[in-house]
Amino acid sequence: MEHVPQAVDQIFRRESGRIQAALIATLRDFTLAEDALQDAVVAALQQWPTDGIPRNPAAWLTTIARRKAIDRLRRESTLARKQETLRALEGLDASSAADQPDDTPPIPDDRLKLLFTCCHPALPLEARVALTLRTLGGLSTSEVAAAFLAPLPTMAQRLVRAQRKIRDAGIPYRVPPLPLLAERMEGVLAVLYLIFNEGYSSTSGDALIRQDLCAEAIRLTRVLVSLIASEPELRDEPEALGLLALMLLHSSRRGARVDTSGDLVLLEDQDRTLWNWGEIVEGIELLDAALAMRRPGPYQIQAAISALHAEAPTPEDTDWRQIALLYARLTKMTPSPVVELNQAVAVAMAEGAAAGIEMLDHLRLGETLAHYHLYHAARADLLRRAGRSKEAAASYRQALSLCQNRIERRFLQRRLAEITQFAQ
Repeated sequence: MEHVPQAVDQIFRRESGRIQAALIATLRDFTLAEDALQDAVVAALQQWPTDGIPRNPAAWLTTIARRKAIDRLRRESTLARKQETLRALEGLDASSAADQPDDTPPIPDDRLKLLFTCCHPALPLEARVALTLRTLGGLSTSEVAAAFLAPLPTMAQRLVRAQRKIRDAGIPYRVPPLPLLAERMEGVLAVLYLIFNEGYSSTSGDALIRQDLCAEAIRLTRVLVSLIASEPELRDEPEALGLLALMLLHSSRRGARVDTSGDLVLLEDQDRTLWNWGEIVEGIELLDAALAMRRPGPYQIQAAISALHAEAPTPEDTDWRQIALLYARLTKMTPSPVVELNQAVAVAMAEGAAAGIEMLDHLRLGETLAHYHLYHAARADLLRRAGRSKEAAASYRQALSLCQNRIERRFLQRRLAEITQFAQ
């Protein structure tokens, strides 16, 4: 069966988060769970070509992983904690000994617990992101390192430190109690948002969009939304719906953001027939459901802004005044110079480039965003629209000096050449 390796890879990508969560729930040891699952994958590659793919591959892998964990613990079981885990595992294995691995009952879904554990506020933010992608996303350590442009040894150490801190600090493996849920949910959503943003606007490298990271962030957010809905003691979380809506609305434009030559296409110049209208419809429906709960938050506001772009038949039909008002509200919710920059751009589109430039200067964003290439690119564009060609050229050069993404650099170089030629 030549297709088995590919099937194993697909099953691992799809099911590893659920399997890993079930294993960690029993083992309370990230490293042992990872090693046992890898052992089970090796066993699948060896056995499935002759035995065939089981009817329930996830249950098969979970059962074999538990048995592999027992073997590992027996070889090194010296600590009382390990012996206790070994007894629990042997009890589980004995209870299902008469079953074939693929005939065992469905594995419990502990992914929500695992997500909150990986995103615990005691861990540094970069460790939360890495651990979430590694354990719930099924990415290898090298893939996580590549996603965030970190050396492989650095990322490996970061993951080990995070896992060790969870173990040594006794971070509970559970969904937080209701009084703590709101503050902890914010951290979980922030991790998922960060993963998506890095995929949607890659900070460096040759690709403008990292499709794999975008897809993984959307998948994990769908998991979060569905798991919250399945927990009877939890109330619906509008910001989780808002984040999923935001991701889908942004993702809907991915096919139009780069042309056939691989060059960046700005929103106003995009071919809207290339937008994914299925994602737009779903995103707007999710946003409407979130807003109906009357607990607005930053992700819902951002999704509303993206929905206004999606609903405009042409660039000229975009309701820039409403977008500017939404950015003003977002600034009050989450004060940020980047949000203020976006608000200034929206004001410029609604009232003219001069109004946007005046707002940029009034807010003194040139000081706080001096090393942010998108500030200089946005200012250059407003100066270009205002007919201030020499100042625009200087801002394009500053943006180029800071930008590390090849496709964005090519766009800025093209704009600089156009404005320089016009200024002569």
